[in-house]
Amino acid sequence: MAYKPVYKVIFVNQGQVYEVFACAIYQSEMYGFIEVEEFVFGERSQLLVDPAEEKLKSEFAGVKRSYIPMHSIVRIDEVEKEGAATISDFQGSDKVAQFPYGNFMPKPGPSDS
Repeated sequence: MAYKPVYKVIFVNQGQVYEVFACAIYQSEMYGFIEVEEFVFGERSQLLVDPAEEKLKSEFAGVKRSYIPMHSIVRIDEVEKEGAATISDFQGSDKVAQFPYGNFMPKPGPSDS
């Protein structure tokens, strides 16, 4: 059986910090985006159900691929195994720093006039 890596992706979205697990991450052909595929969530067989993870599971239900802006990514880690996906309010603390929004479009060249 081939080893399939699992990645923990932490990003900021609409004032909240998302921590999700996925098996495939790529630099997108769309400028300034990261592609995240094959989301991994905990099994339903657990006795205790985490409402935050269930919210994320329903939010990403049916999503084949998600495009996340690079400036929203806080961190990507390759981990041994998936954990619980979480969503929390962005506090603006020293733990999570969001990159400033800016114009990420390349400058037009001389032939683009």
